Amino acid sequence: MGFNCGIVGLPNVGKSTLFNALTATAAAQAANYPFCTIEPNVGRVAVPDARLTTLGAIGKSAKIVPTSLEFVDIAGLVRGASNGEGLGNQFLANIREVDAIIHVLRCFEDPDIAHVEGPIDPIRDAEIVETELMLADLDSLEKRLVTAQKRARGGDKEANLSVALMAPLVDALRAGRPVRSVVAPDQAEAVRRLQLLTSKPVLYVSNVEESAAALGNEFSAQVEERARSERARVVVVSAAIEAEVAQLPEGDRGEFLAGLGLSDSGLDRVIRAGYDLLGLITFFTVGPKEAHAWTVVRGTKAPQAAGAIHGDFERGFIACETISYDDYVACNGELGAKEAGRMRVEGKEYVVKDGDVLLFRFNV
Repeated sequence: MGFNCGIVGLPNVGKSTLFNALTATAAAQAANYPFCTIEPNVGRVAVPDARLTTLGAIGKSAKIVPTSLEFVDIAGLVRGASNGEGLGNQFLANIREVDAIIHVLRCFEDPDIAHVEGPIDPIRDAEIVETELMLADLDSLEKRLVTAQKRARGGDKEANLSVALMAPLVDALRAGRPVRSVVAPDQAEAVRRLQLLTSKPVLYVSNVEESAAALGNEFSAQVEERARSERARVVVVSAAIEAEVAQLPEGDRGEFLAGLGLSDSGLDRVIRAGYDLLGLITFFTVGPKEAHAWTVVRGTKAPQAAGAIHGDFERGFIACETISYDDYVACNGELGAKEAGRMRVEGKEYVVKDGDVLLFRFNV
């Protein structure tokens, strides 16, 4: 089961630098000119979770296997992308394939790095990208709506449902509102199938200079204000610092960050925020061979969670033995939890909770 976040923004805002740091590789060329990233670069990144290390120590596991999240570095959008400007059609198609959008905004001044829009203004930049995505969605939806309306006039019941779904979305886009701002919870799955760019959840990343990495600056404060108005989330990072941190040995990173007044890596915050943005939770399996973290969507039932490990587990699901993370730690492992009455046997209707330690029983 794969989940991915597309990293978008205008050219030269730090997208590829952030991606390189996230994946600790130089897979995406970070260069001072627009469109240095032509094909989307993809990297899988371990999701930081201190609980896994604790579980592995208690379970005396020989191996620790974190869960992961996929990041896609997508080339910079420019004004007119919805009409094909600056390789816009290709870039928009790449965005359509991701589950969520990480929108990097330039919040630093640097005369040596060109900015396609001139003066630094992250709100203007955000609006440019959002407008291009809305225009692309509007063009796509209007065509589909016209077709559905013709079929609906002929008595097609399914077309009537499509018109009822799409017409309010077209109205919202014409009024300058992204689709995600008007979708009701019971419509989410139907809208997802439309593959609209502005229906995807968004995380803003304010890319600041090194001196502002801990507290942000006036530009990142503007982004936070915008995020509050949209009920969106924002993470402040210095992509340049994160690129340095990514090249350091694991044991040296904490000291380096502390010297800059940072308690944790900005990358870790981006990964965790992206994970939350997608509505994901983590459950664990623990044994002498390995302690393993697994990802499922919030609300997943036990058989489908078993399927995240192997399809046979879901097909032959019988039950799962369940211990909460806190109980596993407090009771010093599976045996202690069982003796204390903190292990439960759950069936097919059990909804998996974040932090559950599970042992699946199945028969195929």
